[in-house]
Amino acid sequence: MTHDHTRGAAAVRDLGSAFKWAVILNLGYVLIEAAAGFVVGSLALLADAAHNLTDVAGLLIAWGAAVAARKPPTDRFTYGLGRSTILAALANAIAILVGVGAVIWESIHRFSDPVAVPALPVLVVAVVGIAINAGTALLFRRDRHDDLNAEGAFLHMAADAAVSAGVVLSAGAMLATGWLWLDPLAAILVSFVIAWTAFGLLKASIGLSMDGVPRSVDKQAVDEWLRSRPGVTTVHDLHIWSLSTTSTALTAHLVMPSGHPGDVFLDQLADEIEDHFGIAHATLQIETGGNAECRLAQAGVI
Repeated sequence: MTHDHTRGAAAVRDLGSAFKWAVILNLGYVLIEAAAGFVVGSLALLADAAHNLTDVAGLLIAWGAAVAARKPPTDRFTYGLGRSTILAALANAIAILVGVGAVIWESIHRFSDPVAVPALPVLVVAVVGIAINAGTALLFRRDRHDDLNAEGAFLHMAADAAVSAGVVLSAGAMLATGWLWLDPLAAILVSFVIAWTAFGLLKASIGLSMDGVPRSVDKQAVDEWLRSRPGVTTVHDLHIWSLSTTSTALTAHLVMPSGHPGDVFLDQLADEIEDHFGIAHATLQIETGGNAECRLAQAGVI
């Protein structure tokens, strides 16, 4: 029996408004920061502007994927287009890491040929960045634990706020000391902070795209819980994977020697699976454990 809760689908909030304001705020800041970086010749500002531009692109991709995920299934895409949210998170992480590598490479070369940078304009622009990035991060804070796309947006914006704070500190230090090498150093430190957050997003999105068990679900706990249900003697062929960044599916074979418990039992069991583990799409097969053992009963068989 398969069971898919409408109440589970309704729990996913529409983040269209959050994505819209995030894109508007960050695109405006990219233009301001890039212009200031070119005028004063600050690599730290240009590095942060380039990253913010990839964030805008990532937000647009994630926004488009979120819209696609809400479309109904079709004869070809029988699970719908929810998996596009996972691909969007993966593309976002890869783009950021590529950009980080380019900035670090350029920063290393800048150490041997430092450029005089007016520290005061850098400091002012970075202060504006703290406000914009922190405000944008708050748009996704509520949903970050339930949606990988929202978490990716939150982490990027929170990291950018921290990065802008680092630029403020380096600009202040340049004002006090006149050390030009602080600008490329700030760019490198910014890049490593961004790379760290992007790597976590990359790891999570690769895991979901490979049908890994979502990190919010403990497979062993699910298995033990199913075995403890009345009439269930054993469980096999248990699979748990993500249909999207917000929807999880499960299939399992339950061995019940006393006979099929009926649709009411299965419907109640599916409700409990969602309540306990957040898995809204459960497909359960009942076996009575007769003479013929299920061909999928052995461990390691797919």
